[in-house]
Amino acid sequence: MDLSNLNLSELRALAEKIKSEIGSRQQSEMRKAREEIMAIAQSVGMSLPDLLSTGGRGGKGGTRATFGKPAAVKYQHPDDNTKTWTGRGRMPAWVSELDKAGKLDTARVST
Repeated sequence: MDLSNLNLSELRALAEKIKSEIGSRQQSEMRKAREEIMAIAQSVGMSLPDLLSTGGRGGKGGTRATFGKPAAVKYQHPDDNTKTWTGRGRMPAWVSELDKAGKLDTARVST
């Protein structure tokens, strides 16, 4: 298709048609994929959620109950109990300062 002969308004109209057609085809492909997945699930006698769940058998999947639990606090500022750190992620500045001063052991929370 030679687009060089189209003026700006014709190009914009064409772009809008293309955008609309892409959206329509994406929905069609998505619907087709869902139907195929449902057919596979039904062919093995399972529901779609059962088919997609990991069921605790390997993989990285899991239930929400296993995720989202906060890690235990490993460090607490000796002078300010509101400042804590689990030992995960980026080290807070106050931990770094205590470490440089050689006072990090006194910041450790006893377990």
